[in-house]
Amino acid sequence: MTSPSSSVSHLSNVWFSVTPLQVASGKGCWVTTTDGEEYLDFAAGIAVNSTGHAHPHVAKAIADQAQRFIHAQVNVYKHDLLEPLAAKLSELSPGSIDTFFYANSGAEITEASIKLAKQVTKRPHTIVFSGSFHGRTHMAMAMTTSKTGYRSGHFALPAGVFVAPYPDPLAPDQDAEVAMALKGFDHLLKSMTAPDETAAAILEPVLGEGGYIPAPQAFMTGLVERCRQYGIMFVADEVQSGFGRTGKMFAVEHYGIEPDIICMAKGIASGFPFSALGTRRELDDKWPTGSHGGTYGGNAIGCAAALATIEVMSEPGFMENVVARGEQLQAGIRELQQEHDVITQVRGLGLMVGTEFNDAARVAAIQKHCLEEGHMIVMNAGTYGRCLRWMPPLVVNEREIDLGLAAFSAALKATA
Repeated sequence: MTSPSSSVSHLSNVWFSVTPLQVASGKGCWVTTTDGEEYLDFAAGIAVNSTGHAHPHVAKAIADQAQRFIHAQVNVYKHDLLEPLAAKLSELSPGSIDTFFYANSGAEITEASIKLAKQVTKRPHTIVFSGSFHGRTHMAMAMTTSKTGYRSGHFALPAGVFVAPYPDPLAPDQDAEVAMALKGFDHLLKSMTAPDETAAAILEPVLGEGGYIPAPQAFMTGLVERCRQYGIMFVADEVQSGFGRTGKMFAVEHYGIEPDIICMAKGIASGFPFSALGTRRELDDKWPTGSHGGTYGGNAIGCAAALATIEVMSEPGFMENVVARGEQLQAGIRELQQEHDVITQVRGLGLMVGTEFNDAARVAAIQKHCLEEGHMIVMNAGTYGRCLRWMPPLVVNEREIDLGLAAFSAALKATA
């Protein structure tokens, strides 16, 4: 038997590693390693630690709930936080979204959204968009198109998923690009999946793994109009863009649209594994009882963490800080762009900011320098790895944004 102190690892190697850090604790926007070194965490658990690491209000809610129930299985009995959380989500969700199903992860909830759409429409097919990321389970993988690495070696994937174009943010004529993308959607309905075969179109309002690319307003409006015309369920995948990440509770609020189904996860519970699907009651009523579920969905501690997270986000000035810090971050990057023409575009909403480069190797070098010299953790994104994404905890302050920009500036100069 190998001793616990042995250097031999018993962990799977399937996880990719952004850093080699071994962390002992975290507070706010900072993590501390087992060696006592502090790092500014602008990855935030891949946009999960919305209220920062170990927010005291969230931590207390988790601890208090653990004394009452750790797991109260929802099929067996109902605990007393299920309905209060659903009521709160109903208040926060766009339009007439008023009914909620709980799970544990983004992939589970995107799969659930397609299952619901198929039950509502009695149609078999799904449309996704180029650059999408919806998860790593088999159906979610079939809906993911941002990188081949997420799919390679796992075929055959579920059938019935068709890929429509997404507007290229670097195209010189954005109006023409949007028109071309919508024409591609129309062509798909004529050539590969007829409207009466298409249950859902699922879209991230801001592409996540695809490169932190906000959907153009005209594209979003045109897509929703087409879904309404043909009775196709419009599913907003807000797993990464939801819960304040873009400066509003949900990114679709920037567009003035209401989805039929909305997917929530990541920042919903400040890092506790929790996700939710929101829809209208009349659609949920078409979901046969017992046809979907999950052992841990609606976990009592997860509900407590989500409610506490919402309470923190509802405090005066919270969303205003997200907007202000996002503006500060983008302004600082644009200043650096004037000195470094390797940066081709700065884009994003709130604290979901992408910096596009013309060279993936440069992005990797900058990430490495930021970590080793600047003690700052950042990640890349995009099909070609040319986007450096910024997703700090939403509680980040002005000084911490300045520190991040300073580390980025130093990395730009050192890697030139």
